[in-house]
Amino acid sequence: MTLSPEHESFRRTVREFAESEIAPHVAGWDREHHFPIDAVRAMGKLGLFGITAPEEYGGADGDFTSLCVAIEELGRVDQSIGITLEAAVGLGINPILTFGTHEQKERWLPDLVSGHSLAAFGLTEPGSGSDAGGIRTKATLDESTDEWVLNGAKQFITNSGSEMTSLITVAARTGNRPDGRAEVSAIIVPADTPGLEVGPAYDKLGWHISDTHPLSFDDARVPADHLLGERGRGYAQFLSTLDDGRIAIAALAVGCIQACLDLCVEYAGERTTLNDIPIGQKQGVAFPIADLAVMAEAGRALTYQAAALKDTGASHAELKRVASIAKLYTSEAAVAATRVATQVFGGYGFMEEYPVARFYRDAKILEIGEGTSEVQRILIARSLGLPAE
Repeated sequence: MTLSPEHESFRRTVREFAESEIAPHVAGWDREHHFPIDAVRAMGKLGLFGITAPEEYGGADGDFTSLCVAIEELGRVDQSIGITLEAAVGLGINPILTFGTHEQKERWLPDLVSGHSLAAFGLTEPGSGSDAGGIRTKATLDESTDEWVLNGAKQFITNSGSEMTSLITVAARTGNRPDGRAEVSAIIVPADTPGLEVGPAYDKLGWHISDTHPLSFDDARVPADHLLGERGRGYAQFLSTLDDGRIAIAALAVGCIQACLDLCVEYAGERTTLNDIPIGQKQGVAFPIADLAVMAEAGRALTYQAAALKDTGASHAELKRVASIAKLYTSEAAVAATRVATQVFGGYGFMEEYPVARFYRDAKILEIGEGTSEVQRILIARSLGLPAE
């Protein structure tokens, strides 16, 4: 799929920023598990957090394709930085932008859009994993004070514990439906709310630069007007948010694949063996690198097809289908691509001083976050008309 000249011009802008402001520092940040506040704020000054937000809140009023371009280019340099943008916009800003009241948008969006602060998306719980319907965190409305009282726990929440974090949108049970199923609503919880405790950052396999924490709520109280959207519609809201997020994760995965391709082409052209022959002349090396090019092109086509459908207002069913296909293919291709890259680099690929090692560690989560590969296969199968279990 060919992007517009405007999208390609924007790609060059983000690439220049990523290569000059991010790339020289990522190895150290990764080694130290450091969340780079200054770099994230520089992303805000470039306008990356406001790509899809309306001008009235300080945004560029751009399209979803532009956001995917930015995520891909940041992810090509470092996956942690890419997910920081993806989560901040797709999971932080977009729910408020899509479902928030005028007052909620006026209060929260300007700082989020400018990159002055970050918002998190509190869905996953210790006992539910990919089952968004298994939410146990409860929010009870105290009518005497007109406040929601939250109790429960969340885990693996991105952008939830940095000094920039201003709020977490939390999925919580607010009652029961007439059929006995849980009524789930979304509630905005400011980061400084008493009763909200942010646990220590996770010691993760990858994404060392990304800010990720567990959260707990112990009688955490927020005003009743912090309900986001309609009461009882939180589950549907979060599912809609996840559909968009899967396309964005696909863009992040494409950045990973492209990075592996770029690194391998450069290394295989310079690394020589006996008789000073570049290893790239050998079919055993050249063929897997050619496969990386196929992965990058195929993944990019799937991703930007899905982004275009999002921008043109495709039906929810169609968008869900193409988002799942893009996410499934690109995430699994990214894992395969990092394996190929590590093999091409040989022993050097196993050394942390080479970026392929970082990409190898970072890639696995792409098959898990925003819905596992198994969940994507279920959704694709259902879209084909196969019966649900």
